[in-house]
Amino acid sequence: MQHDLWLTPMRVALDEARAAPGTGDVPVGAVVVDRDGELVGRGHNVREATADPTGHAEIVALRDAATRRGEWRLDGCTLVVTLEPCTMCAGAAVLSRVDRVVFGAFDPKAGAVGSLWDVVRDRRLNHRPEVVTGVLADEAATLLGGFFVTHRGTPAE
Repeated sequence: MQHDLWLTPMRVALDEARAAPGTGDVPVGAVVVDRDGELVGRGHNVREATADPTGHAEIVALRDAATRRGEWRLDGCTLVVTLEPCTMCAGAAVLSRVDRVVFGAFDPKAGAVGSLWDVVRDRRLNHRPEVVTGVLADEAATLLGGFFVTHRGTPAE
């Protein structure tokens, strides 16, 4: 099963997500792995910690990978993220030329990889990454739900 290929990097992304709530950020984590499965980038949400509206886990991980590789084109790489990317992050995945986007939980309120929009598979764009969904989705959703109950008093919808 294709999901099995992504269990290890998703677990690393979940570990990244667990680092975010200490800063008041929503626990979303992301990693970028190359075609050999080597970790080349990692990140978690830092919007609150850095007062940066672009401080989403995916952006942090993609920037880290590009810096480590010394180029913005991330051909041969996979972005693995605990929550379905928003429009900004889905656009960044397309622009970085990753081969695929793998995510855990769907985001029915802001997801742009199938839920509200499907940015990465829009035929009008010059690059369309493969998409793999639902990898450790329950674990990712539980982590998010616990954060929202603790920090906002209501479960995530």
